[in-house]
Amino acid sequence: MDATERVSPAGSGPVAAGPAGAVPVDAGPAGSVQVDAPPAGAGRRGGRAVGLALACHPGPALAVTALACALALGSGLGGPRSALVTAAVLTGQLSVGWCNDAYDARRDARAGRRGKPASDGTVGAGAVWAAAAVALAVCVPLSLACGVLAGTVHLAAVAAAWLYNLRLKATALSWLPYVAGFGALPAAVALSLPGGPAPRWWTVAAGALLGLAAHLADTLPDIAVDRAAGIRGLPHRLGDTGTRLLLPLPLLGATAVLALGPPGPVDAGGAAALVLAGAAALAGPALGRRWRKAALAGAVAVAAADLALLLVRGAAAA
Repeated sequence: MDATERVSPAGSGPVAAGPAGAVPVDAGPAGSVQVDAPPAGAGRRGGRAVGLALACHPGPALAVTALACALALGSGLGGPRSALVTAAVLTGQLSVGWCNDAYDARRDARAGRRGKPASDGTVGAGAVWAAAAVALAVCVPLSLACGVLAGTVHLAAVAAAWLYNLRLKATALSWLPYVAGFGALPAAVALSLPGGPAPRWWTVAAGALLGLAAHLADTLPDIAVDRAAGIRGLPHRLGDTGTRLLLPLPLLGATAVLALGPPGPVDAGGAAALVLAGAAALAGPALGRRWRKAALAGAVAVAAADLALLLVRGAAAA
């Protein structure tokens, strides 16, 4: 999911998303230097292959893919089937990341953003678009090979992440692709099991809440810059303070759903995860003024605890 760099849900995740935009490509921050062409010689830095690798948002792409692989193995899919699910998720994430970088290339160039291969001349935007199209084309048969229903759920998540990139990132619905993408991941894994058992409701709910938290945490450090570029997603409308105050709620909610959702009393693992989630969810935003990635780090810590709970309890209904 885009997802940061944003885990963009239009699957499976957001992205700068997504789940990562939908910003007019001719918009730029006030006072920014207008750049209509890449810097001279920029295309030689690292070469085209390295540029493409960096343009896919490798951090979020690998993180979401690793999560899918862990869920698949933990759910008992077995090696070959887990590899198929992992490949489907990876190609979907690659398509989302490349779509994001290609679509934002002109805006990133005008804003002078570093580390954006499609905007600094390391690789052409056309090549990045082509890579996104190829990855998406490969993702379709790989997803459907996991099962028609499982594949449809995953492809819907990928479509949501693309929609984030192309349209929803700059709207009040910027959160929706993240919620859809993260919620769809455990559902797609469960439906890939033999017989396609229904996913446990609490795994889907927890995934959706973590998607909302990921969107808030990933956007928080860049709210001011994004606003100057004309982006008006949910976190930008809430502002820095509003986003910091909201962020702990979906983090705590996701852990509470996983700890309290299964039948029976809360076990030691669930109680420990609740304590960790409370500490990380509150500390991350509180430390954000000193460390710009503190909120995201807190979200990652809570997500790790939630993943442990997911792996222990499985994604599919018994």
